[in-house]
This record gives sequence, structure tokens and C-alpha cells, in this order.
Amino acid sequence: MKTILISYFSAARSLGRPGILWHLMWPTLLAAVIWTVLLVMSWGSLVSVGSGLITGLPLVGGWLASSEGALLVALLMFKIGLVMLALPIIYVTAAFLVAAVALPLMLEKVAATDYADIARRSGGSQLGSVWNALTSVLQFLVLLVLSLPLWLIPGAGLLISLILTAWLNQRAFRYDALMAHADKLELKALPAEHSSGLFGVGLLGAAMAHVPLINLFAPALSGLAFVHYLLSALRVARQRENIIEVN
Repeated sequence: MKTILISYFSAARSLGRPGILWHLMWPTLLAAVIWTVLLVMSWGSLVSVGSGLITGLPLVGGWLASSEGALLVALLMFKIGLVMLALPIIYVTAAFLVAAVALPLMLEKVAATDYADIARRSGGSQLGSVWNALTSVLQFLVLLVLSLPLWLIPGAGLLISLILTAWLNQRAFRYDALMAHADKLELKALPAEHSSGLFGVGLLGAAMAHVPLINLFAPALSGLAFVHYLLSALRVARQRENIIEVN
């Protein structure tokens, strides 16, 4: 837990460097604007579809259709569900933008000052970063859709959202954090060795994504935390490697 918190403190310290703060904000702002516009434009159609689904429910659909009050309550819950569902979708869009664009740019600034002693072995690439971000997002969306029936259980939606977002964070950002400095073997071995710690970093980022205002910074701040966590781990691994070679 200490290493996870240090990673976030280091990420927060990095915000003082020129250009970092802008990359921290624009992915979430752009994602929020895109999905808010789409939601507003399609709101009437979505509510209409929801009404049809509710009245078509087995056993209770007919009763809901005949009771105006019950139908209004059911529709209200459906609308709240739409807004709640939009939040992880906005986050996943922002996470894609961070992983594919913002984080590689921030990595250059952070690595030049904090990790200049680590040799660059270029095991990854920008194309690999985009591909990793895209596949991570697609897998996240599949898991999100499969989990939707469980969201009807009170409290389950928040728990599922936290777990899936934590998974997305570590899946999307670990590649970018290491792609310039790790070789191909390290790019695979280091995340596997630190899987529990990386999930912890992702989980803290997922929790921040559910806090108003802080959620604007959560994807990029989480990405920066992965940079600090993994490059620190890479430094230790390289030092251990050198000690073994000397012996």
C-alpha cells in the first residue's frame, strides 16, 4: 500500500512540470463533452426504449403499464441508470485518450527528470500503445455489458464499476509506462511480477473516478501513477540485474 500511495504522491508532484496539467485535464473534458452531447441528442429515444423494456418485463410488466405511479418510478430508475452508465463510458473514453495520446507525452517529460538514469531499451512503440489502449477498451466494454444484469442488485453497480475500472487502468496504462524504457521481456515480466500492486494503483484511480471534480483528473493522474510505480520497479530490477552480473 505504501508503494501505491508513493506513486500517486509522485504523480501529483509531476503536475508542477510545464505542460503536464493540460494533459491531465483535456482527455476527460473531451470525453465528457462527446458523451453528454450524444446522451442529450438520443435521450428521448433511449427513454422510449426503456419504457418499452419496462412494460415488456415478464410478470410485472403488465402491472407497471397499468399503474402510472409505478411506471413513473420505474422510468426514473431507468433514467438514473442511464446517467450512471454514462460515467464509466466517459471514463473509458478518457482512459483511451490518455493511454493513446496524453500519457506517452507526459512520460517523456517525467522520465527526463525523474528517471534519466534508466536506460531506454524501447520494447514498445506508439502503435503498440494505441493497439493496447484499443483492445483494453473493447474488453472493458464487453465485460461491462456482460455485467449489466448484476447492476440491478443494490450496491452491485458501484462495486462492479470499481473493479472493472481498476482492471482497465492497469491493463491500459502499464504498457505506456514501460514502452520506452523496458525491453520486450521486461515489458511482459515486470507487470506480471507486480500484478497485485498494479491492481491497487488501478483501484485507487477507479475510486477517484467516482469523486466529483477529482474525476476530471483521475484517468491521467492514474496513468502518471503507473509511470512512477513501474519505472521505479524497473530501476530496482535493473539494479538487481547488475548486482547479479557483478557476482
